[in-house]
Amino acid sequence: MRLGDDIDDYCSRCKRSTDHSIVSMVGEEVSKVRCRTCNSEHNFKHNKGSKEMTAKEAFDKVLASVTGAQQSIPETSKAKRRKK
Repeated sequence: MRLGDDIDDYCSRCKRSTDHSIVSMVGEEVSKVRCRTCNSEHNFKHNKGSKEMTAKEAFDKVLASVTGAQQSIPETSKAKRRKK
């Protein structure tokens, strides 16, 4: 490995594993990398991060947030708007 080479790593800004470019090294070890997707620079994490969601997990998360938002509207506010 050398400076400028491509390497996979977990990006804390993108929240997923993406392609990175090596920015700095200490001896033979990679020290810092730059995400090629969002251009953020961070310490090399050895591609250890939270696992990516499956399509079903992502769908369930979005569905829960939508149905939860609809249930949180109080009925009294709807009635007050109709009377005006």
